[in-house]
Amino acid sequence: MAEHGTLPGVIQQLSGLGGCTHPIRLDGHRTEYDVDTRTGEIGRVLQHLDSSSLPAGQLLVRCNNRRATRCTACAEVYRRDTFHLITSGLRGGKGIPEHVATHPRVFATFTAPSFGPVHNRPSSGRPCRCGTHHDQDDDVLGSPLDPITYDYEAAVLWNAHAGPLWRRFSTYLRREVAKRAGLSQRRFREHARVSFAKVAEYQKRGAVHFHAVIRIDGPSGGDTPPPTWATAELLTDAIRSATTKVRVDGPTIDGRAHTFTFGRQLDVRTIRSADFNDGQELTERAVAAYIAKYATKGAETATGALDRPLKFAAELAQFDISDHARRLIRTAWFLGARKDLEHLRLRAWAHMLGFRGHFSTKSRRYSTTLGTLRDARAEWRRAQATSSEISEVVDTTLVLAHWVYAGTGLTDAEAWLAETIAPAPGTEGEPTHG
Repeated sequence: MAEHGTLPGVIQQLSGLGGCTHPIRLDGHRTEYDVDTRTGEIGRVLQHLDSSSLPAGQLLVRCNNRRATRCTACAEVYRRDTFHLITSGLRGGKGIPEHVATHPRVFATFTAPSFGPVHNRPSSGRPCRCGTHHDQDDDVLGSPLDPITYDYEAAVLWNAHAGPLWRRFSTYLRREVAKRAGLSQRRFREHARVSFAKVAEYQKRGAVHFHAVIRIDGPSGGDTPPPTWATAELLTDAIRSATTKVRVDGPTIDGRAHTFTFGRQLDVRTIRSADFNDGQELTERAVAAYIAKYATKGAETATGALDRPLKFAAELAQFDISDHARRLIRTAWFLGARKDLEHLRLRAWAHMLGFRGHFSTKSRRYSTTLGTLRDARAEWRRAQATSSEISEVVDTTLVLAHWVYAGTGLTDAEAWLAETIAPAPGTEGEPTHG
């Protein structure tokens, strides 16, 4: 690079990645034209970019992977976006009115049922069933006390049905809230709306559970105040009732019918205010930070499983993972070969132990969206890169672009350079809200 005089340019190009270590490489071009708004005629070329003329020989764009194990920098951006998405639904901002902070809202955690006893650290301070006081970093935590009797089949199928179970729960919850308000389902929509934002987290045993912010609004969502009967206590009671009633019928395998429900452990806590009260109240910031933290983690963080799909089952032999994680993955792979389970795509999601849902989801009216935050950030970057001369003259533009995927990652030389430079000037100064 240095001998061709491209080193400063490569450094600048790498700096623009903001620390992304696995960028997407693209071949192609992009041309921006001035367009006369009166005649529609295409005028002069405002900007032209050809990948072959770039210092790295290709256009490098961030991978935007949410997993911290794959790309720390991009995962951090995702975490910040999730934090602001959750926060805006708790205290307003990003297009959500501030009075949303007065609406009844709770933080709830939904767990999976038991598939067999596992090594744990009881909150009572007693030893594990195995008789040991495990350290919090003990690798044995979450693994079965008896792997032979542990229900691996049900554990994998639970993960595969966790998403549908949540969707059904959200329907049941609206029914339960309406019942407590003395309203029919149709009339309930005229008075109130239940909004939520949730994130999936893997327990050490490899089972997915959900953390969710759940809120009662007026009929138009966060823009309108909730009815007077709406309270956090009513919402909590409705959640507990809906959780015990919801179930999803699963497949019948070798004569065994599977039905899926949430576990008996359910934690529902009222979210108070943004101010601490001697450390006793659950604050908005604490909730948003907690949810955002888990938005960048997957099965690999909790169970030591994989952070990418398998192509062949034989690949498992080369990975240094726990026996428990290995058996969960093998179970998913084996079940994925069944014709009657094709719709679950268990082989494609074996590395996720069967779970194929989105890690963070929300109802439409809870708050802003991740897409809106990303668009705002991209617009900010464009504004920084566009010259003031062009912005003063141009009424509208026509953009013609053609890009082709050329690979992923950095060359050895690029990787070495990337490690020696800080994130691009302005990257850390970008609006963290998007």
